[in-house]
Amino acid sequence: MNVFELTRALIDIDSVTPNEERVGEFLFAHLSKIPGARMERMPVEERRFNVLAYWDQPVVTFSTHMDTVPPFYASREDGEFIWGRGACDTKGIIAAMITAVSQMVAEGERRVAMLFVVGEERNSAGAFEAAKHGRGSRFLINGEPTENKLALGSKGALRYELTAHGKMAHSAYPHLGESAIEKLLDILNDLRHMPLPNDALFGASTVNIGTIQGGRAPNVIPDFAKAEIFFRLVDDGASTRSAMNAIADGRAELKEILTIPAMKFGKLDGFETSIVSYATDIPSFQGSWGEPFLLGPGSIHVAHTAEERMPKKEVLEAIEIYQRMAKELLRR
Repeated sequence: MNVFELTRALIDIDSVTPNEERVGEFLFAHLSKIPGARMERMPVEERRFNVLAYWDQPVVTFSTHMDTVPPFYASREDGEFIWGRGACDTKGIIAAMITAVSQMVAEGERRVAMLFVVGEERNSAGAFEAAKHGRGSRFLINGEPTENKLALGSKGALRYELTAHGKMAHSAYPHLGESAIEKLLDILNDLRHMPLPNDALFGASTVNIGTIQGGRAPNVIPDFAKAEIFFRLVDDGASTRSAMNAIADGRAELKEILTIPAMKFGKLDGFETSIVSYATDIPSFQGSWGEPFLLGPGSIHVAHTAEERMPKKEVLEAIEIYQRMAKELLRR
């Protein structure tokens, strides 16, 4: 397969979190065909595993995630783009990494590895598991859509579930009940007016109220209401966490689901740079796979959308850029 065929083959395997098993098996079989590859399935949960390919002791490890957000839809192609769920986040990146490493191995370079993980789109379960099984790699090149610019840093993430409780009653007699939805709306209003941190490098922290659910019926005072909330952090999240605890205190149940601090990454001379607002698996690796660098083809602005696509030109450029990065790091 050429890099475009491989991208489409990967897109056409439904790997919406947590259903990565089929794409993991595909990658294991595909990478096993590279001469001399030493292959491992790294168990994460039942029917979920990371895929590791290496040759000798790795110095540079290429890594990204196999899972995608819903909904799944298959690939299509035109002269400029490859379209489909995961095209840029991150099936095209996987294909570029595999092509780059395959060429390096064919040229005799064996100090590289590829690590493809599960669960980045939900809770970084694969990266957390990989952190327990480092192989002594000194550098980690993580792939996310950066338009082939070397990201100098990424915002972090703080995700909550917020649940309000009330008392059911007939809606004709609201004084006999207690509306959980009204409680939740009051808290969310306070949250929307909560001051958020700023940082000179990352800019402003942001918050998204992602989902709301609750109630039983239009004529029933609701006894429960729930919201999922996602902060994009510009720091370690301590001040945001403290403010959220104060807002929810005594009014609702606040459950912290995920915390990933903002991070700064490695720099290399001669590469165009950027800052990204999304979180990555890098903090979850906990340094166990080496000093992190972040770069990949594609735009984050079309990821997670019905218009997700990967520019073919950027995939080809990424192959050369990944090799140039690896060779520079191997010289260190």
